[in-house]
Amino acid sequence: MYGEEIILKRDCEAVLIPAGTKITLNAGEAVTITQALGGSYTVNINGNLARIDAKDVDAIGKEVVKTENAQPTGPLAEETVMSILRTCFDPEIPVNIVDLGLVYDVQITPLPEGTNRVEVKMTLTAPGCGMGPVLQQDVENKLAALPEVKEAQVHLVWDPPWNRDMLSEAAKLELGLM
Repeated sequence: MYGEEIILKRDCEAVLIPAGTKITLNAGEAVTITQALGGSYTVNINGNLARIDAKDVDAIGKEVVKTENAQPTGPLAEETVMSILRTCFDPEIPVNIVDLGLVYDVQITPLPEGTNRVEVKMTLTAPGCGMGPVLQQDVENKLAALPEVKEAQVHLVWDPPWNRDMLSEAAKLELGLM
């Protein structure tokens, strides 16, 4: 799959990496897949990287994964939230945001109707990263899709500043730092 050249089947929205600028990729253009993690795809187009969101992967001939409207199954566990966060990836780095050490805090607040509000404090590998709002929205969307979650909010924080020591052992192995 990686390195696979694909002709876009339809126009689709994408986000330039690392600037975070929205662009439109046009039907008939050739792209090369460089990463496919967490439902989204990073593609190379004319020497630039762009992220195609999971909702638009049919434009590159991939199947859009549909989520079912499940009913809440009981109290929301922090392990469930962390599991969802492990499906969120930096589009340039093949490691999830938890193992990258970007997630600083998770707060789950039960709401009166039996659902929950989830707040996540996370950072980025670099404060000026244009992909911050894209990652923030990805996390919020995935958490909000949980049947136990009524509200999801992600706060980008810069203290403490991220550094390589925050990488998990698995991330260090994946990135060849061990």
